[in-house]
Amino acid sequence: MYQGKSIQVTRFDGPNNTVCAELKFDRQNESVNKFDAATIAELKEAGSLLTADASLKGLIVTSGKDVFIVGADITEFGKSFQLPEEEIAKWAIETNKVFSTIEDLPFPSVTAINGIALGGGFEMALTTDYRVISAKASIGFPEVKLGIIPGFAGTVRFPRLVGADNAIEWIAGGEAAKPDAALKIKAVDAVVPPEKTREAALKLLALAQSGAFDWKARRAQKTGKLKLGPIEAAMVFETAKGFIAGKAGKHFPAPVAAVTAIQKGAGKTRDDAIAIESATFAKLAKTQAADSLIGLFLNDQLLKKKGKAYSKIARPVKQGAVLGAGIMGGGIAYQSASRGTPVIMKDIADKALDLGMNEANKLLSAQVGRKKMTPEKAGAVLSTIRPTLNYGDFGAVDVVVEAVVENPKVKKAVLADVESIVRADTVIASNTSSISIDLLAADLKRPENFLGMHFFNPVHKMPLVEVIKGAKTSPEAVATIVAYASAMGKTPIVVNNCPGFLVNRILFPYFGGWSLLLRDGADYQKMDKAAEAFGWPMGPSYLQDVVGIDTSHHVGDVLAEGYPDRMGREFKTALDVMYEAKRYGQKNGIGFYKYETDPKGKPKKVVVADTYELIAQVQPNGTKDFGDEEIMERLMIPMIIETARCLEEKIVDTANEADMGLIMGVGFPPHLGGALKYADSIGLANLIEKCAKYASLGKLYEPTATMKAMAAAGQRYYPL
Repeated sequence: MYQGKSIQVTRFDGPNNTVCAELKFDRQNESVNKFDAATIAELKEAGSLLTADASLKGLIVTSGKDVFIVGADITEFGKSFQLPEEEIAKWAIETNKVFSTIEDLPFPSVTAINGIALGGGFEMALTTDYRVISAKASIGFPEVKLGIIPGFAGTVRFPRLVGADNAIEWIAGGEAAKPDAALKIKAVDAVVPPEKTREAALKLLALAQSGAFDWKARRAQKTGKLKLGPIEAAMVFETAKGFIAGKAGKHFPAPVAAVTAIQKGAGKTRDDAIAIESATFAKLAKTQAADSLIGLFLNDQLLKKKGKAYSKIARPVKQGAVLGAGIMGGGIAYQSASRGTPVIMKDIADKALDLGMNEANKLLSAQVGRKKMTPEKAGAVLSTIRPTLNYGDFGAVDVVVEAVVENPKVKKAVLADVESIVRADTVIASNTSSISIDLLAADLKRPENFLGMHFFNPVHKMPLVEVIKGAKTSPEAVATIVAYASAMGKTPIVVNNCPGFLVNRILFPYFGGWSLLLRDGADYQKMDKAAEAFGWPMGPSYLQDVVGIDTSHHVGDVLAEGYPDRMGREFKTALDVMYEAKRYGQKNGIGFYKYETDPKGKPKKVVVADTYELIAQVQPNGTKDFGDEEIMERLMIPMIIETARCLEEKIVDTANEADMGLIMGVGFPPHLGGALKYADSIGLANLIEKCAKYASLGKLYEPTATMKAMAAAGQRYYPL
C-alpha cells in the first residue's frame, strides 16, 4: 500500500477472514526508529491511505527494529524551538492531526511494542485502541527532563486511559517504566515474550473485531472528557502541583506545567485538550530551561559519539588494578567490579585494604538494600575485588589506576615501581586531581602508556571522569581509559594537561570570587543561600566543607602557582583561616559549618557562631550587605571567563564538553546548561559590560581578547 523511508504499510489476510493492514516503522539505514519531520509526513500519507481504503477491517502497528520508536529527533525539533511561540503551537496542533487520523480510523487498531517506546514513540502507541508489549521493552515520557512536556497528545490520551493520578506520576516524573508496571495501570493490555508481540497483537485485534473487546468504547474513553468530578479533580491536581513544585524547584517549570495542562484539558474533548497541550508545549519550548536541557542532551550524544570512536582503537580491559586502597581506592574498585571488570586492589597496609574493602562492601550492601542487587550477586561482585599487599599478579593486568596520596614524590615512586612490573602494553592512569601528568610521567620508561584518570568524590555517585592526556600519551592509551571509564558507567571527557586540568581549573576562580566577597565583608551563609537559589546544589562555603578544606587549600596552591596573575593569593583568605584552625569540613566534623549525624546516618550541617569570628580576621573593612545579584555575578563571572580560556587554549575540544564537565563534575545548575551556555544566554556583549563593572577586583574578572572579539561580532559559543 505504501513504501516510505521510515514507514511501510502492507495489506494482509487478517483474523476472522478480514483484510487488515500493518503499519511498520522501519527507518532505512538507521538502527532505531525516531520521529522527525519526514517520518511525520510519511505517517500523514499512510494515514490518508488507510482512511480511504474501505476494505480494511483492522490495523496493527509494528517496528522493524529492535526498539519500537525511541522518541522524537531532538536535534531537528530542538532547532524548531527558535520559532516564535505561536508558530510552535500551530506546528504542534497540525502534527497532532496526523496522529489523530490514526486514532480515528474506522476499524480497531493494536500496537505491538517490541522494544523501547519513549516520548513520541509511546504517544504513537497511544493512538491505537490497544497495546501489547514485549516483556523486555520499556515505555514512558522523558520530556520533562528536556524542559518540555509531551507534544503528541500524551497529556490528553494517557490520563484518559490510566487515570489522572497515574498519568501525573508518569509524565511529571519523566522515568521509563517496565512492562509489569504498565500493565498494572492498564497503559498496555498484555505483556508477552519478545518474539510473541506481533502474534499477540493479531490475537487482540481478532478479539476487538469479534466484539469480545469493545474497541469503540475504548476509543470514546480516549477521545472524550477525563472522567473526574470537580471536587476530586481539584484535590488531585492541586495536591500534585504543590508536591511536584517542591520537588522540581523553580528552575524547572515543565513538571508542574504538565499537570496544569492535564488539569485544563480534563473537561475538554480530545482536540480542545490537544490545543491546550500544544500551547503549553510551545511556551515551555521558549524557556531557558528547555534550551539548556536540550543542549545537555545533545552534548551527551556528542560524548557518546566520541566514546564510540575511541572504542575502535581501545585495548581490551579484562583485568584492572587499583594502587592505594582507602575510601577512594575502594570506590574505584567497587565501580569497576560492579560493572563486570575484576580488579586487584593493592596497598602497603592491611588497615588501608580493610578500609577499601569495607567501602566496596558498604556500597554493595546499599545496592542490596535498595533491591538493585541480590545478596548473592553482591557477594559475587565483592569476590572479584582482590586485596593484596604485593604486586604478585600485576603482570596480568590491562589497566592500573593509581590512587595513592596526592603527593608528587610518592606518586612518582609508586608509578615507577608498578611500571617495572606490568606488561609493556599495560596502561597506567593516575587519579590525581591537580598534579601535572607530564611531571608524573617525566621519569617513566613508557610515558606513552601513562595519563590521568580523575574520578570525582564520591566515586559511585559522580558521573564524570576526566581523562587527561600528557604530552607523550598515545591515542591508544587515551582510548583504552575512555573505554574503561565508559564500561564503569561513567562519562569520560578527554582534556589536555594543565594545572587543575578542566574542572578544578574552572571551579577555583569561582572560589576566588567567593574569597574576594568574604574579604569585602560578605556573609558566608547569605552567599550559600544565594547560590542555592541560583540553582547550585550547595553554596560555595558548604561546598568547600564537602570537598575538604585541606584538599581545596592544596589544589588552590597548585593553581596559584600555575596561574599567579589571577589565582595567586594576594591576601589571607577565609580558607587559609579554616585550614590553619584545622577545620577541614565534613571529614573532621567542622569547617565553615559543624557536622552532626542525622537519623539516616548522613552529615547534617549546623551553623556555629565562631565561624564569623574566624572570618572576621580576614575582613579588614568589616562586614557589608551584598545583594544576591551582585553575589552571583561576582561568583559566576570568573568561572565563565576561565571556561572560555580552557576552550581557547584547547584544554578541551568543544564548548559542549567544557559545559558537560561542569554539570557532571561540580553540579553546575543544569537549567543554565553550563558556563558557556549561560554566557550565551546573558549575551557576550552584556557579559563584557558586567566584567568592566568589577574590573577593580583584578585579573579574575578580565575577559579574554577572544571573548571581546566575539562580543563585538555578536557571536555565541553555541550557534543558533
